[in-house]
Amino acid sequence: MRKEEVVKQFTTPLDAGAFPLGPYRFYNREYLNILYRTDLESIRKIVPEPLEVTSPLVRFEIMKMPDVTGLGSYTECGQVIPVSFEGEEGDYLHAMYVDSFPAIASGREIGAYPKKMGKPSLYVDSDTLVGLMDYGSLRVATATMGYKHFPLDHSEALQEIVKPNYMLKKMPGYDGYPRICELVRSQITDIKIQGAWSGPARLELFAHALAPMADLPVIEVVSASHIITELSLPSPTVIYDYLADEK
Repeated sequence: MRKEEVVKQFTTPLDAGAFPLGPYRFYNREYLNILYRTDLESIRKIVPEPLEVTSPLVRFEIMKMPDVTGLGSYTECGQVIPVSFEGEEGDYLHAMYVDSFPAIASGREIGAYPKKMGKPSLYVDSDTLVGLMDYGSLRVATATMGYKHFPLDHSEALQEIVKPNYMLKKMPGYDGYPRICELVRSQITDIKIQGAWSGPARLELFAHALAPMADLPVIEVVSASHIITELSLPSPTVIYDYLADEK
């Protein structure tokens, strides 16, 4: 393969790339969101400067994505923390656990999504929407919500999803020192709400050394939503470079 051909390849392996070129369109993307109150000091320990913590609330989310162009079908689970950056309110994406390697690789390499391997699932059990998160063979989270108990205004559902997202991108160099260490911002704009509901909900988090979701303990469940959407994810932009002073 000629040098100019190597440069044109999108990702490795060169003859079977780990993921295709986006943008990726998500059809029937399904959210289970549970907003809960946690310990404020625990949040402050993990949210990186220059982001500022604005609330003791955390959103636990499971997203089932059965039809994604280029990536197929997969499920994610994560924790989202309300923050602000230079006066703009948004959400810090703290951690995401995903059951698809192409989704992990593309999320980390193209964007800055904090993805690692996990086993989340979302399904209906009789009259209950159930979200589970396993790491290896161990249960990390169990979420339950009454299935479609109350209609949720689509404008409210939209506000849960389209806030600016802040993410930390870190990539080490060959010497182990960071080659990239950036804070980035993205915001979904191309979205359709297909259905939205609220209902009673509960959330249990279990301690795990490598999936420490329980480090942000559940003190009180504040609200829950079940949302079905169609959307595309935008490319992030760099808003802060931690290495700028060292270059």
